Amino acid sequence: MNELVVAAVQMRSGVTPEANIAVMQELVREAASGGARYVQTPEMTGAIQKDRAGLQRILKPESDDPVLRAASALADELGICLHIGSTAIDVGGGMAANRAVVFGSDGSVLGRYDKIHMFDVDLDHGESWRESAVYRPGEVARTVDLDGTTLGLGICYDIRFPHLFRDLALAGAEILTAPAAFTRQTGEAHWHVLQRARAIENGAFMISAAQGGVHEDGRETYGHSLIVDPWGRVIAEAKGSEPGVIVATLALEEVKIARARIPNLKNARSYRIESELQSAKGAQVA
Repeated sequence: MNELVVAAVQMRSGVTPEANIAVMQELVREAASGGARYVQTPEMTGAIQKDRAGLQRILKPESDDPVLRAASALADELGICLHIGSTAIDVGGGMAANRAVVFGSDGSVLGRYDKIHMFDVDLDHGESWRESAVYRPGEVARTVDLDGTTLGLGICYDIRFPHLFRDLALAGAEILTAPAAFTRQTGEAHWHVLQRARAIENGAFMISAAQGGVHEDGRETYGHSLIVDPWGRVIAEAKGSEPGVIVATLALEEVKIARARIPNLKNARSYRIESELQSAKGAQVA
């Protein structure tokens, strides 16, 4: 496969999965009608609900989850690869997984990934998040084969941990992903530079569908879904926070070209860190 037409779907998910499914279906159909063979939705496609009790009421195990059931049927109907950037899945014990699931063109599951890094932060102006209170972190990084092209899976806050994306690239990933629900505050500061940096560092395409706007639960997300090429150039962007679709054609040969021009994946070396302070304390004075 020399080229792949891809799309990122930008959403503004509310607290009701059924309503979000309807929007997801409409936008994925739009992406497929534009020629996309791989379509990615954002983090928390199924629902954005910061109230824990409210989230618990809608949680389902993967086998019963309505978002994943609808996505499987849609991928099969349209004959596309559909990547649900993530949705909350009941894993028992009062906890959820922030889970991405990739469906093949026949509706079968090609791979799943549970978000590893939890967004436990205190931002300015009293904004605070504790994902680990609700979500069980994943323990396994994941790649998925798309007809000979390797996709590396990440979710949102994972983008701030470059070693994860480096490991995915070293495992063969040519396309990296970080579907997100970035806060407006952190998105304005860091979204573009983080996406471009992960693409440049790894000589890989970066596709990140985003949530955008003020949500039903009061949260505000940044939007600006992005597709970035292996040289760090933005080749498609949702200009703002409104729901919609962006589409780009990936010339997959660009991965080999970028990695040949800057062969940092091959040139990396192992090393150790030593403290000069410790060395000085142990030194003898002549």
